This record gives sequence, C-alpha cells and structure tokens, in this order.
Amino acid sequence: MSYATRDGRDWKPDYLVSIDPKKCIGCGRCYKVCGREVMTLKGLNEDGEMIDLDDDDDEVEKKVMVMNDDGACIGCGACARVCPTNCQTHAPAAA
Repeated sequence: MSYATRDGRDWKPDYLVSIDPKKCIGCGRCYKVCGREVMTLKGLNEDGEMIDLDDDDDEVEKKVMVMNDDGACIGCGACARVCPTNCQTHAPAAA
C-alpha cells in the first residue's frame, strides 16, 4: 500500500499492535498524545492479572497501558516517540 502526506510525500504508517506489560510503567504519556483512544490504562494485581482500576476488591500492584481500540490507530507513531520504556510494538499495514 502506498500512502502520502498532505503535500504528496511518501509516508508509511506504523501501527501500534501491542504493549508489553512487563516494560510499561503506566506513565500515560502515550495515552495523552493519542487522540484516538487506541490505548487505555488498566491495573495489574499481585498475581499479574489485568483488573479494572475501579475494582476495589483487588489491590492494584501496577498500572499499565493496554490496547483499547487497535483499529482506531492511524500509524502516526506519536505514542512511540514519547514512550520512555520502548514497550510498544509497531508494524506496517499488511499488504
């Protein structure tokens, strides 16, 4: 697939496909730069299980970003540029 910027230069989007919860520190920088709600913040309990932050039943040991709506990603790469831990995996569009 061939894409172009507004003025016609070649551009290849690099879509967010995953976030490594072991590397993610839950800082929220990627969430703040993404206007498409591709990611959301979740909690991990002491067993490493994903939990909603609103759940009072489980103690949140760590907060991490997770994929929320991967189909909304436009491949701009803003999230990767602000991530301090390089916990994201990006890939070009499938041909």
